[in-house]
Amino acid sequence: MKFALNGALTIGTLDGANIEIKEEVGEGNIFIFGLTASQVADVKRSGYNPLEYYNRNPDLKKAIDMIGGGYFSPENPSLFKPIVDSLIEGGDQYLLLADYASYVECQERVSEAYRDRDEWARKSILNVANMGKFSTDRTIKEYADEIWGVASVPITGSTTGRKRR
Repeated sequence: MKFALNGALTIGTLDGANIEIKEEVGEGNIFIFGLTASQVADVKRSGYNPLEYYNRNPDLKKAIDMIGGGYFSPENPSLFKPIVDSLIEGGDQYLLLADYASYVECQERVSEAYRDRDEWARKSILNVANMGKFSTDRTIKEYADEIWGVASVPITGSTTGRKRR
């Protein structure tokens, strides 16, 4: 949200805050990739196997092998092995490997969109203009009412017009 409030275009899966951001900024001003919530449920129900995605996508396999093999950490080749293990052997609880191909395709759309500087600037401005729902004023009031159960206290008097001494 903080990025979008400052004009960044969101790239993400359609969950959590991204659902609300998409509603506010519009589908054309956000880049969504990956499985939907119902698709995630279907994949998990049918028995998600991250190895299938790993073995089926040569680019993904190469990236994972480079990470796990120490390419990015030659001084400590096993540094990132726990990440690979969590994906391949640990079940990939967030279905990251299932979303990989969609992410790559989405990033290509982002790269293409960025080439049109005027359109990119328009989308960025629309993001800022449509993010008012996420202001701290609204959020704090909502938390006070719905979570904390506290009442607002009106401010009486005015500090404007006072002379400082």
